[in-house]
Amino acid sequence: MSDSDLPSFNTSGFKYTQSPHPSWTYGEPVTATAQGQKWAEDGEEGWKSFNTSEEDPKVIYGLCTTGIVPRPVAFVSTVAEDGSENLAPFSWFNQVSTNPCVISVSCTTSPRHKDTAQNIKATKEFTVNIISEPWVAQASSTSIDAPPSISEWTFSGLTQEPSVSVKPARVKESAFALECELLQNVEIKNAAGALATNLILGTVKYIHVRKAVLNEKGVVDPAKLKAIGRMGDITFISVKDGFRVPRRSWAQDKEEIVRRFNSSL
Repeated sequence: MSDSDLPSFNTSGFKYTQSPHPSWTYGEPVTATAQGQKWAEDGEEGWKSFNTSEEDPKVIYGLCTTGIVPRPVAFVSTVAEDGSENLAPFSWFNQVSTNPCVISVSCTTSPRHKDTAQNIKATKEFTVNIISEPWVAQASSTSIDAPPSISEWTFSGLTQEPSVSVKPARVKESAFALECELLQNVEIKNAAGALATNLILGTVKYIHVRKAVLNEKGVVDPAKLKAIGRMGDITFISVKDGFRVPRRSWAQDKEEIVRRFNSSL
């Protein structure tokens, strides 16, 4: 199916819905709902297991990138030692801690060593910019396999915004950007002893947030951020629906749990 056969992009925005099972109580099985029954029935087909030490790495890659989803995307800006600038998206990215404020970005060496990792290891500085729906095409264009001497800023259509504490610019179009310094680079090697991935841990020095995406509580509103995530192959996902699931408290629910499941505790 070509893109021209697909429906137009849904710009309706984020909204909250009920959770999949809002009336759930302790001990109630997955099969208590129609959706849960179908989920359980599908499980009767069984599992296919993969030994990662024996399976073709390409198969493992395909499974992980389609099964570990959705993934946030780090749009990383770096500067090489010679001053050349680089911009590239990485979906092997997440928050590590908030005190200290640390994030992680993984850069594989396949099919070649990434300019981003080389630059960060050399200069110890980078910015991470969260991608939003309106400019995902511009961001995705920077994943092209251009040589190190070519700056993706040139053709991306995106705008540089000077950083406060690091040399690499942040992306002006990004509503949530992080200025980072290299905390640690963990070299992950394959069975043959060759470098497979650089796991980069970065200390966040500054966080820049558009005022327009903050809610009355001073935190980011997902409906306004319009962040995108990564699925498998070249598939991205937008955040359209959200639901809230109560966080259970032992102090509050202890009596009910003990009363109903005392013989099993």
